[in-house]
Amino acid sequence: MEQENSYAVGIDVSKAKLDLALKLPAGKWKTKVVANTATGFEELRAWLAKHGAGHAHVCMEATGVYWEAVATDLADHGFKVSVINPAQIKAFGAAQGVRTKTDAVDARVIADFCAMHVPPAWCPPSKSMRRLRALVARREALLDLRTQESNRLEVTATAEVRNSIEQVIALLNQQILQIEKQIAKDVNDDPTLREQRDLLDSIPGVGDKTIGRLLSHYGGELRFDKTAQAVAFAGLDTRRHESGSSVQGKPRLSKKGHSSIRRALYMPAVVAMTKTAWGKAFSQRLLAAGKPMKLVLGALMRKMLAIAYGVLKSGKPFNPALHA
Repeated sequence: MEQENSYAVGIDVSKAKLDLALKLPAGKWKTKVVANTATGFEELRAWLAKHGAGHAHVCMEATGVYWEAVATDLADHGFKVSVINPAQIKAFGAAQGVRTKTDAVDARVIADFCAMHVPPAWCPPSKSMRRLRALVARREALLDLRTQESNRLEVTATAEVRNSIEQVIALLNQQILQIEKQIAKDVNDDPTLREQRDLLDSIPGVGDKTIGRLLSHYGGELRFDKTAQAVAFAGLDTRRHESGSSVQGKPRLSKKGHSSIRRALYMPAVVAMTKTAWGKAFSQRLLAAGKPMKLVLGALMRKMLAIAYGVLKSGKPFNPALHA
């Protein structure tokens, strides 16, 4: 087992395939490409077992959502899996003098980083959390389809086409309603999620759909030690670009995180800014300082997420006195 743990595996993840680089204890390399599918995961595990790396340390970048399935599969089969910020891999490769960028080279860089720095293990979500996340993602996809069909309905004059679109919209409404009922049932049936839902519901401006999205990413066993990490996970952290006296870039949202979380928080931020006492106070303070509306909305989204994770972490409902 100790020898197996000395194996480092780097996986460069893309939508369709996984580029694998296995660094053997002697320093030699084995490489392979498999599909980013359940069949490909089986092939990956068999390939590692063939080379005596049945309990290797596997590292990959957090590339969109394409890494989640393979990371979960490997963790479920007993592998130590680490999910690394792509910026760390990029900086590591530059420090190592790597000039070529291909998927195969990237996999080797990730494996080298894994062997040298031994990053901490990633904890996969529970099965109930995976189910909730899948249901929420499906609801969002159906909502997008309904929006597309509704937009087509507005510009379609032919009666036959309009009838077809209306039937599709009716079916989508039915499917959305069924999934929302299932989401509510799953949350009610899980004591932890039910308590966390009630905590998030105490925040003015946060509705049921936003709560479902937040729970799908932050619910269950809390995965971040600090609120700032939860904010960065959504890409709502601030990116600054300054150097000396000549480079003074404006602070911007990094947007290096889950876009679906940012999307879910946009309308709640608008509601909080116009309908809630704490949101009005927060936004008016920034507007009075001369900040543009776009920046104020971004800051309010970040604030709402920080509050949401704060109530989950503390186990205490929203206290308006702290945000007056």
